[in-house]
Amino acid sequence: MSELVSAYRSGFPLGYTAVTHAAEDLTGISFGILKLQAGASHQVTTQAETAFLLMSGVVRLSAGGREERFRRQSLFDEGPSCLHVSAGTEIVIAAEEDSELTTYETLNRRQFEPRFYQPAHVPTEHRGKGQVGDTCYRFVRTIFDRSNADPNAELVLGEVITMPGRWSSYPPHHHPQPEIYHYRFTMPQGYGHAELGDRVFRVRNYDTIRIPAGLDHAQCAAPGYGMYYSWVIRHLPEKPYTVPEFTAEHRWTMDPEAQFWEPKDV
Repeated sequence: MSELVSAYRSGFPLGYTAVTHAAEDLTGISFGILKLQAGASHQVTTQAETAFLLMSGVVRLSAGGREERFRRQSLFDEGPSCLHVSAGTEIVIAAEEDSELTTYETLNRRQFEPRFYQPAHVPTEHRGKGQVGDTCYRFVRTIFDRSNADPNAELVLGEVITMPGRWSSYPPHHHPQPEIYHYRFTMPQGYGHAELGDRVFRVRNYDTIRIPAGLDHAQCAAPGYGMYYSWVIRHLPEKPYTVPEFTAEHRWTMDPEAQFWEPKDV
């Protein structure tokens, strides 16, 4: 099984497309895409802990006796809207416009109340600002983790906006929990590179990367192309995800006062 899933570079069809399957995948996470035409609806009773993240469009989501309206036009300029539920929850998603959502599932049977996250709930962190000449300056949006999700939840979900020609998830880091990245770019021909240990994958629009537990990973975007990726991590028994461990040899780049070579005659 390849870590890179690149079969959908022309986009996803209407309906639900399963990209990974928790029971068979090295990450233990099911990842998929749900596309709905305006006026269509999707009704499901979840079989696992599940998060629905709006990528584009306008939808109304109902769960646990509540309904909220999500709207998003730009992954790059607007914050995320997300619904997070436990197994056995009845969900209705009604599309007011052509809409696309990403879905994330793990085989967790513990119960918790549905939680709706809107852009106002999710801060945008300006990570890497001033770090090695702003070469790894990026926006990080952590939608939910142990600080704001129900204690019974096993998923952690967020987004990263990588500036054109710059790095993110840098310095290279690792953690004992598996992870998935899903990519989008500001232009259809955009691309970037994803490091998994010593291997490098060229990633394009609609690609997905499986990140094995404990493996170093870092990303970069080609000049001219902004790179978005959603990231999802699964807590392990007795090993919840908190913060990553940065690779020792590159930690010095995190020092705002770090000295590094720059050309003198510019």
